[in-house]
Amino acid sequence: MSLATYCIICCRRIGTLTPPPKSTTYWRDIRNVIKFTGSLILGGSLFLTYEVWALKKSLTLDTQVVEREKMKSYIYVHTVSLDDRENYGITYQARKELHKAVRKVLATSAKILRGPFADPFSTVDVEDHECAVWLLLRKSQSGDRAARLQSVQEMSETHHWHDYQYRIIAQACDLRTLIGLARSKESDPRFFLPPPPLPSLKEDSSIEEELRQLLASLPQTELDECIQYFTSLALSESSQSLAAQKGGLWCFGGNGLPYAESFGEVPSATVEMFCLEALVKHSEISTHCDQIEANGGLQLLQRLYQLHKDCPKIQRNIMRIIGNMALNEHLHSTIVRSGWVSILAEAMKSPRIMEASHAARTLANLDRETMREKYHDGVYVLHPQYRTSQPIKADVLFIHGLMGAAFKTWRQQDSEQVLTEKILEDEARYTTCWPKTWLARDCPALRIISVEYDTSLSDWRTRCPVERKSIAFRSNELLRKLRAAGVGERPVIWVSHSMGGLLVKKMLLEASKKPEMSTIINNTRGIIFYSVPHHGSHLAEYSVNIRYLLFPSLEVKELSKDSPALKTLQDDFLEFAKDKNFQVLNFVETLPTYIGSMIKLHVVPVESADLGIGDLIPVDVDHLNICKPKKKDAFLYQRTLQFICETLAKDLEN
Repeated sequence: MSLATYCIICCRRIGTLTPPPKSTTYWRDIRNVIKFTGSLILGGSLFLTYEVWALKKSLTLDTQVVEREKMKSYIYVHTVSLDDRENYGITYQARKELHKAVRKVLATSAKILRGPFADPFSTVDVEDHECAVWLLLRKSQSGDRAARLQSVQEMSETHHWHDYQYRIIAQACDLRTLIGLARSKESDPRFFLPPPPLPSLKEDSSIEEELRQLLASLPQTELDECIQYFTSLALSESSQSLAAQKGGLWCFGGNGLPYAESFGEVPSATVEMFCLEALVKHSEISTHCDQIEANGGLQLLQRLYQLHKDCPKIQRNIMRIIGNMALNEHLHSTIVRSGWVSILAEAMKSPRIMEASHAARTLANLDRETMREKYHDGVYVLHPQYRTSQPIKADVLFIHGLMGAAFKTWRQQDSEQVLTEKILEDEARYTTCWPKTWLARDCPALRIISVEYDTSLSDWRTRCPVERKSIAFRSNELLRKLRAAGVGERPVIWVSHSMGGLLVKKMLLEASKKPEMSTIINNTRGIIFYSVPHHGSHLAEYSVNIRYLLFPSLEVKELSKDSPALKTLQDDFLEFAKDKNFQVLNFVETLPTYIGSMIKLHVVPVESADLGIGDLIPVDVDHLNICKPKKKDAFLYQRTLQFICETLAKDLEN
């Protein structure tokens, strides 16, 4: 108002004054105009300045409140400490300055190289020291595979972030990044969100009933007769009757010839165990995997897994099913969304070798970023189980004996002071799998694979009305699985125990007849046989009752010294091995094996373990311990290691 009044008065004065001389009037008018214009500009500037200041004051927010609200936009499991000494100490300030310097370097290099960092990150509304999180996140979704792998490696090696920064990655990363982090050895567990809440069970229902319903919903076709029989058994029998009817059997060439434990020891899990064994076989068929997923099988199996944390056998069978489903790439996103990656990542870090190896197989099948191979049921990578920058130059395959085990067959020899069921994984004192613990450290450039076969059917053998599979059938089945795992693309050494050696011989002979398997033959460098009955076993000379207790009838016939199949296999392979110039090392036991308290048997005599080529080394142990060194510096292991290193010397140098 004052400004307007002043302008009016000035104008009236100009209009009422007596006209002065012409020259004086001209300069006076200019001064008046300048006064008027200056006053107007000054007053307007003051007015605008006041309005802008008032508006800014009204719109200014508490920045700490904004930061707290930004953090609320994410789901953080753990709260961040509010201690000023922790948040604003010397370490915090140094880290902040370091991140700021790194960001400036990255921004400068991006401008020079015209990278994608400059545009999106030059204006992002985050603290300077947080830009590394978002940069890695963006880099992990790059179109460049090398950049994606590098970003995952950098994430896994980061251990100084705040809790919420790990959670940002966990919630914003894509499927490839999450699986890559799970397969990285040093990854922080906070990268993995807990599984989503499981759906409630149906009213008046139990896990056992829903498991039966899931099994009943699957097609009963495309399965062999034995699996159909036990699927029917699991659906019809009660837990008590199964426990009562369950019988055991003896094992040969494997896990200590123990009498198989009855399911009756865990009555509540009996039917569940039988259903899971049947589901394992169903999950080997792609269309059945689709139905398992569609019928809520992933969530049901997760509930069962969490319920039976004290039952490793049930958990391993569940892992086998998930691992088989992961062979189908179209199911990967569903498996990840159901929360299985966090469970697998935790299991990978387990000190129990079997649990870690089952999880490693499943994650390897999910990881299509770095893996071309696919690992079918029974094929386990003992080393490397994580992503690694170490180049793999050769494969070593371990094939256990009939009814053996992929892990415990290759354990360290038991002693009176060490009970395997009570020890922890103290690898300096005892190992439950020396190929993974010792050989992997001595030869890190090797991929070490252990094979398991028919273990699921072994517990049901006494009830299955169908005759067991022959060595020829098993060899073709294993050959197909090993080829899918990439065996043959690198130099190979085969390590076998007992009847596993017969399988190796049969597999190599079968591979030589198939052009698509020629790489397996061309890359086979050598074979180690631990007490393999090339010419038959004394076991077959026992009475019919004893033979039936130890073996199914078909295997007994194939082990007999007068078995035509065994003689043909030996003659054909000996000629074939000489022609291919395979390097061979034979070990043989010299002590008899005690089977229970009544049977004392020299399972494989020296003359039967002699292939006809290669060194034959007698060792003062029994049949069970011929593949179980007492300690790392024992002759049995050191001679094995020497053979592997010498046979692969040229390949490991390249």
